[in-house]
Amino acid sequence: MVILINNIYKETATITIGPLLLENGEVLSSVEMQYERIGPENSPVILVCHALTGNHQAVGSKKEPGWWSGLIGEHHAINTITYQVITFNVLGGCHGSTGPQSINPETNRLYRMDFPTITIRDMVQAQFLALQKLNIQKLYAVIGGSLGGMQALEWGLLYPENIERLILLAVTPTLSDYGIAFNHIAEQAIKQDPSWRNGHYQSSQHVQGLAIARMIGMVTYRSSELFSERFGRRVSDKGFAVHSYLDYQGEKLLKRFEPNSYLYLLQAMNSHDIGRGRGGWQEACKSYACPILMISYEHDLIYESKTITEFAKNTPNCTYHHVQTKFGHDGFLTEFEKWDWMVKDFLNS
Repeated sequence: MVILINNIYKETATITIGPLLLENGEVLSSVEMQYERIGPENSPVILVCHALTGNHQAVGSKKEPGWWSGLIGEHHAINTITYQVITFNVLGGCHGSTGPQSINPETNRLYRMDFPTITIRDMVQAQFLALQKLNIQKLYAVIGGSLGGMQALEWGLLYPENIERLILLAVTPTLSDYGIAFNHIAEQAIKQDPSWRNGHYQSSQHVQGLAIARMIGMVTYRSSELFSERFGRRVSDKGFAVHSYLDYQGEKLLKRFEPNSYLYLLQAMNSHDIGRGRGGWQEACKSYACPILMISYEHDLIYESKTITEFAKNTPNCTYHHVQTKFGHDGFLTEFEKWDWMVKDFLNS
């Protein structure tokens, strides 16, 4: 249940949306969606969609700031004094929404790898139904980066009458073969780990393959220039400084994420193609009806600006900006001063 404090929503809660018919024809008999909701009652609603290892805590609290607290909050680019902001943990996730580590009501056991294959469109449909349960019929904006941007792209095609504008960060209309290749390496790192046990691991912290998958991701998320600048081939008694950094990032993910969810979300990313069943992505992008802000980031290895530029040229009412940064793909999670004004101006336009 949502709690109102002085007419301001500030709550983390779970909502049940009932059965969900998936794109592959299978049905999840009971689906729950975990969400964070912050902002004034009856104010315009902005839906935030998170990336691969994100969660519903985009804003968080003063004690535990969320992953986008630099962009969303009081007097930030997405101002929670003006807007009501909702973020769902994605379907298939591991932070409260129904996923492979949830109980299957049909067997009373964890789904694990018996969880059905899901797509980005399934994630968006689950969010749509959850919003209906919350009596939210209209979204002022949908915003997301990376996997979150994939969801935002599908929102614009699946439910065009329910949204007023889209903000797309570090995302392309399809996942490239290069991106699929890195996802395959990450997937194999998890599946080849004996501790994974075909999804029946005792603890996520035992599955070192997930840590390796995270290291693979970190190399693609940021630029070689940033790595050189930050580590400079420094060596300690533990080896190269960059080794320690990657080890730390891998171990940190083991403490907060589930290997099975990681695998299912990788599969969903691989399936991402707004043109699937719509005559190709170049044709599909002509169907967007609302204004769009699209932002790409220099040194993004997976989501290339060339494809993003082509999307922007083929899409009506699309404003495109390219941000110079050494952070590469992770640019949408940092250096807000370089690009948050674009978001603010677009929302206020």
